[in-house]
Amino acid sequence: MDIFSAPHFRDDEAARKFLEGILWPNGPACPHCGVIGHAYETKRSGVYRCAEKECRNDFTVTMKTVMERSHIALHKWLLAFHLMASSKKGVSAHQLHRTLGITYRSAWFMAHRIREAMRAGGLSPMGGVGSTVEADETFIGRKDDAIKRRGHGHKNAVLSLVDRNSGQVRSFHVEGTSAADIIPIIKANVEKETAMMTDEGGHYFTLGDHFASHESVSHKADEYVRGDVHTNTVEGYYSIFKRGMKGVYQHCSEKHLRRYVAEFDFRYNNRIALGVDDKERTSRAITGAEGRRLTYQQPHSA
Repeated sequence: MDIFSAPHFRDDEAARKFLEGILWPNGPACPHCGVIGHAYETKRSGVYRCAEKECRNDFTVTMKTVMERSHIALHKWLLAFHLMASSKKGVSAHQLHRTLGITYRSAWFMAHRIREAMRAGGLSPMGGVGSTVEADETFIGRKDDAIKRRGHGHKNAVLSLVDRNSGQVRSFHVEGTSAADIIPIIKANVEKETAMMTDEGGHYFTLGDHFASHESVSHKADEYVRGDVHTNTVEGYYSIFKRGMKGVYQHCSEKHLRRYVAEFDFRYNNRIALGVDDKERTSRAITGAEGRRLTYQQPHSA
């Protein structure tokens, strides 16, 4: 049986029970008062009522998630989560629109909601004693209202940090590639005891003053590896990111870039090489939907 024949991908009731199993492993959790396992199902299927005297509010498994108040069938939400979590280079809104049989506008909004669920937050600094972190930047798309010219001044810059030891990546849409744009972000996200690896970019020159060590390779001189000194790990991440952004999504406005970056970071940090298969990756994305809301107006605002 193929994976898309699973009941929760074909039937709303099965999809609801599947979601409850992921989001409520210890029983129904009231989003109003926070009490867990003290609610009962009403006569309306999937609607629970909190049994706490001070609360007594009704709720469903999608309340206070990115799926709240959505008119799209739950089983289609689960299909979309699976497709976006399992596709290494992403899935376009047009593909979701055709596959799920929903409008393009709904598919576009759904994709942004799922990216919001994939977004990591409250992360502790990377690296530490004995750890190595690679830093590099790449350029994608064009800044809003920027005139195309030679170089990268008109393009959006993305800074990525990859911890070789944990295999985790953390990326940021940055204003530019000056030391003022780059160094504060690295200092805020990497432990001081970390060994830093970069290319020859001048904005990295002061990293040795802030971290245990800093070594670089000169790509301009065709130097890519010198013993353990290289940025090949972060370059490998960029190869996936660029193929997805250029080959699948093709165009991304500046105000939405951070959401696409979060999507690619999520899949990389939950990849099969780290022991996370498609099913588990999808479950983690769904878990990330809890406690988050994204209204239609928000993706349209900068």
